[in-house]
Amino acid sequence: MNVLDPETISNFQRDGAVVLRGVFNTMQLMQLELGIEENLANLSPLAITASESDDPGRFIEDFCTWQSNDHYEQILKTSALPLIAKELMQSQTVRLYHDHLLVKESGTRAPTPWHQDQPYYNVSGRQNVSFWIPVDPVPEQSTLRLIAGSHEGTWYMPRTFRDAQAKWFPEGSLQELPDIEAHPDQFKQLAWALEPGDCIAFHMLTLHATRGTPPGNRRRVFSARYLGDDARHAVRPWRTSPPFEGLAQRLADGAEMNDDMFPRLI
Repeated sequence: MNVLDPETISNFQRDGAVVLRGVFNTMQLMQLELGIEENLANLSPLAITASESDDPGRFIEDFCTWQSNDHYEQILKTSALPLIAKELMQSQTVRLYHDHLLVKESGTRAPTPWHQDQPYYNVSGRQNVSFWIPVDPVPEQSTLRLIAGSHEGTWYMPRTFRDAQAKWFPEGSLQELPDIEAHPDQFKQLAWALEPGDCIAFHMLTLHATRGTPPGNRRRVFSARYLGDDARHAVRPWRTSPPFEGLAQRLADGAEMNDDMFPRLI
C-alpha cells in the first residue's frame, strides 16, 4: 500500500521538492521536540553557530547526533519517513544518511544563502531525499524556499555561507551559482507556510535558501536525509560537511553506502 498519491511523487520527480501535510501526529511531534531540546542542551563537536555575534537572534546547526538521541532515532526509523522516502526516490531500498538540526531563534537576522546540499556531501547518485521538518509554525516569510527543477543535474560550486570560500571543490571546477534574487522571472520559487506535522521533501541537488526569523517567531527544524538504490560513496580529498571520520578507510570509493553509520531501513 502506497503512502503517497501518484501526483505527489510526480511533482517531486519534476520539481525536486514537495510539501507534505500532516505527516506526524501529536506524539511524534512531542518526541521530536524533546529530541531537539536534548540536542540543543548537548551540542556535538560538529555544532556551529551560523549567525554573527551582533545578530539579535542566533542560528544553531548540529549534525549526525541520532545515534546518541533516542528521540531522533525513533523518528528517523519508525515514523512514516522511510516509506515516504522510498516512494519519492522510486527506490527499492532506503538507507538513513544523516540528521541535521537547524534552529533560528526569534529575531535571527542571518539568512541561509542559496545552495545545493549534495556538493557538500560524500555521496553520488540521483536517488536521495531530505525532509525539512519544523516543530514550530513557520510563516511563508521564513520558510524554506526552493527552485523548481534545479535538481536536474547541474552541480553548483559549494561555498562557505559566511565568507563564500570554496573549501570543497577547487575554484573553477563547478559552475557558479546564478544570481537568483536578481532574476526572479528565471527561477520559479516554491515556498509553503507550515504547521507542526507538515514537512518539505526535497532532492539534495535542489537549490534552496531561507531568510531570517521575525521577532516572536522561533524556528526549530529537524532535517532527515535518506539514500536510495543508486547512492555510492564518493571519497573526497577534503573534509565534507558533515564529515564521516574514518569512513574512507572502511568504504571504498564507488561502494554502496553499506556501513553502520548508514543503516538500511527498507
